[in-house]
Amino acid sequence: VLTQASRVKRGVAAQHPSKYVLDDRELERVGALARIELEDARVELQRAHEAAKTMGKGAEGMEADDVGNDDGEDAWADGSEDDDVAMDDGDLSDQKPVKSKGDLSEYNLDEYDDEDVGGSTFGPFSSRKGLSFHRDNNEDPYITLKEARILQEREELQVFPTDNLLVAAKTEDEVSQLEIYVYDDSSENLYVHHDLMLPNFPLCLEWLDFPPVIPSSSSAPADEDAMDAFSTPAREFGNYIAVGTLDPEIEIWSLDVVEAIYPDAVLGRPDRTAAHVPTPAGTGKKKRKKAKHRPVEAAHHVDAVLGLSWNKTARQLLASASADRTVKLWDLSRAGDAIRSYDVHRDKVQAVQWNGPQDPTMLLTGSYDRTVRVFDSRAKDDVRGAMLGSDVEAVRWDPHDAFGFYVSLENGIVLNFDTRTLASDLSNPRPPRFTLAAHDGATSSIDVNPYIPGCIVTGGTDKVVKIWNVTGGSDGKCDVSLVTSRDLGVGRVFTVTFSPDDPLTIAAAGSKAKLQIWDVGANSGARKTFAPKLAAAGRAMREREGGGVVGVVDDAESSEGERDEE
Repeated sequence: VLTQASRVKRGVAAQHPSKYVLDDRELERVGALARIELEDARVELQRAHEAAKTMGKGAEGMEADDVGNDDGEDAWADGSEDDDVAMDDGDLSDQKPVKSKGDLSEYNLDEYDDEDVGGSTFGPFSSRKGLSFHRDNNEDPYITLKEARILQEREELQVFPTDNLLVAAKTEDEVSQLEIYVYDDSSENLYVHHDLMLPNFPLCLEWLDFPPVIPSSSSAPADEDAMDAFSTPAREFGNYIAVGTLDPEIEIWSLDVVEAIYPDAVLGRPDRTAAHVPTPAGTGKKKRKKAKHRPVEAAHHVDAVLGLSWNKTARQLLASASADRTVKLWDLSRAGDAIRSYDVHRDKVQAVQWNGPQDPTMLLTGSYDRTVRVFDSRAKDDVRGAMLGSDVEAVRWDPHDAFGFYVSLENGIVLNFDTRTLASDLSNPRPPRFTLAAHDGATSSIDVNPYIPGCIVTGGTDKVVKIWNVTGGSDGKCDVSLVTSRDLGVGRVFTVTFSPDDPLTIAAAGSKAKLQIWDVGANSGARKTFAPKLAAAGRAMREREGGGVVGVVDDAESSEGERDEE
């Protein structure tokens, strides 16, 4: 299954990605992370053993667990009666010595080095005959071949300025990883460039160009002055992806490094996040009550990270939404805890997004409590919102309207709101600008075209991707029409996103673990609908022959195609 996908603008990625190097500094950092994980595993094992001992003690009658024998002894205790050895009262000197299982005395290993082997000398360097010496590495054919392989690998990993990078979160056979794709639009070629292993099931991705600070043991805690990030100039640029998983931490990986073992940074202080270690829930024989929420921590999340959003204006700020019902802000320019924590929802927070450059301090959030909230990240008290009829799947600000945003719901509905009409009191509901029945099933993803006003794409669990056109009517109301739709063969659609470079190119992924590129401009109806808007935006309409869908061709599909041609 491909749960999320994120696209990277052309020219951002390093032309020649570097290989991961485990030097002394990196080894020290990795060792610290490994010690944290081993300590978590030790505590988890200890709790599991204690739970096994105490399991069933509070149960009644037949509901109690058989964790011991009739004498009350622990069934897991080391040793048994069968291990006792019966000894006679006679003279032990008459008994033959019993060799232990690991006794190697019969092999006389202590005198092994003193054995005479006839004066012969064995080993790879017993004779210098046949050895070749070269004054220069270029004269050694083996060194030359090695350098040739390095050059070939360098060419294979090269990313051209005209290439797009796409990052997809994939889970298959309980193994989770990031797959980094390269898409060459000129040749319509899509392939996997490299991948990165993840520790748990990925739930959200967010690309960013700000190099995070590597945490250290001497990291200072965040203070209230950290919110001056909106007026602090950011430093150099990079190419990174932030990943939220079922774990409460946020991992940040460099996309310009291949074969990496550990992320560049981890937000959430895994040494202090105890959500990894499970608390015994009982024997399973009695019906348990609904699990309570974990105690909320202001400094870090204590449950899965469901949504991420990077601030493109204050580039060092990252917002995260979590199943622990909080939204947190992280300052990537300093190592340590979250700088702010907001508890504006009563249930899991599914989605979060910063507004655009028109109002970069505003946050938009959506939750399983069936509400959407808008608030200024600098002022916790000014929170406005709206009640919804279903759980939130995704939220998106409109880049062409500083006050407008979209919300997609689990019941297939898409709503558009104006922040100026939202109320602080949710008991006084305000209607949306328009309501759209987009899909038969959950509208799991939505995106707004950054170049064409009123052009949106939705994907749903009905396996269909749809392109919509939103126009303003003469009476001030919005008119919404379906331009085109298509089943891209990705299964239930979990993510759709517009290209940051091509106005009518989208990427979609879903339950079949496939990523597809769709050039909507290949559809004549779409060209006719959006050509005037593209011209007004100063962009030319491009026509493409064929169906306009590009995917990765695996070995099975290519072999079947060859057999058909034969």
